[in-house]
Amino acid sequence: MLERNRILVIGAGGQLGRELCRTLAAVFGEDAVVASDIREEVRTHFSYCHFEPLNIFAPDRMDRIIQGHNITQIYHLAAILSADGEVDPHATWQVNLDGLLLVLETARRMKIEKLFWPSSIAVFGGNTEKKGTRQHTVIQPNTVYGIAKSAGELWCRYYHKKYGLDVRSLRYPGLIGHRSLPGGGTTDYAVDIFHHAVQGRPYTCYLERDMRLPMMYMPDAVKAALDLMREPEEKIKVRTGYNIQGMSFTPLEVYESILRFYPKFKVRFRPDFRQKIAENWPRKVDDSLARNDWGWNPKYDLDFMTEDILNHLEKGPLSKIII
Repeated sequence: MLERNRILVIGAGGQLGRELCRTLAAVFGEDAVVASDIREEVRTHFSYCHFEPLNIFAPDRMDRIIQGHNITQIYHLAAILSADGEVDPHATWQVNLDGLLLVLETARRMKIEKLFWPSSIAVFGGNTEKKGTRQHTVIQPNTVYGIAKSAGELWCRYYHKKYGLDVRSLRYPGLIGHRSLPGGGTTDYAVDIFHHAVQGRPYTCYLERDMRLPMMYMPDAVKAALDLMREPEEKIKVRTGYNIQGMSFTPLEVYESILRFYPKFKVRFRPDFRQKIAENWPRKVDDSLARNDWGWNPKYDLDFMTEDILNHLEKGPLSKIII
């Protein structure tokens, strides 16, 4: 029943976590949501719900939180993102894969009803077809972030098959939101560029102007997670990570979309190491299984997203932050 769900969000302080917690609180009630993060200072973002400091490598602490709040569902989001991951590969593997294993094992022991874990298009690599990337295709990631996501997908499937743990996952494209600042991902340009436009500062883009990538506005990303989690277990046919597609665009196209509102905004294109990461990713994914199995249907396109983000940033405190 809806009223008995008690939800723990691990890594709630990130871009996805902040918006996900707000939506979960609106759907299930503020008292039903427990936000957690290793950073105590993010507590201020969760005054509307419970907050618990949590390091995923402290399983006893995790057990106490689960028992104390009668947790029935977990959304495990804690991770080091793709670009930052290449700076410290060993730490990325530890946080992204070893951390997942600890959460999977805790969920099994504590008899958690459902567990959500986000995978990524980073599982694909240079040998994967780039246009209309299929659900079941070549998986040869080129970054430690993608390697950990690929291995994590297999562990999620293993825990479902061997232990019956109801683990559900999505292969997210680049995620774009307005509630928090960029967090170290290869597609963060598509967040950063809006802040610069509102602040009246030129932006230097680290990807080529024509580097087309699949992207998704944060409300669609949150909607996808909740839609997936509310479906009956028998409808979930993919236990690694479902492909999902929002929109695909290039840095030049998002710049041109912003120019409709900020005609004097200037962007320079100076690719760095993140360009090489992006070149291994799909240009568009085939998400037909997600659409068929549980009715996935995105709502936002580029121009709608651009207008919505700029409206929020012009009104909100983040527009005054220097990044």
